[in-house]
Amino acid sequence: MKWLDELPMPFVVIAAVFLGLAPFVPEPHVVEKLRMLAEGTLVKPIDIFDLFLHSAPVVVLILKLMRLKEQG
Repeated sequence: MKWLDELPMPFVVIAAVFLGLAPFVPEPHVVEKLRMLAEGTLVKPIDIFDLFLHSAPVVVLILKLMRLKEQG
């Protein structure tokens, strides 16, 4: 996973925080979409895309942290 190793950690953290929590008001999209998923109302393609878009940087951050732990 060379591409993951080459990503700078500050960039990944900033992306995870800002895209993961955007928009900040009234409620972050990830929180809204996860609530919809739990309630079973996450059915529109745009909502599913939104969930993936806003959670992708958080997933990359988790993968990068796991990779760093594995290496050293």
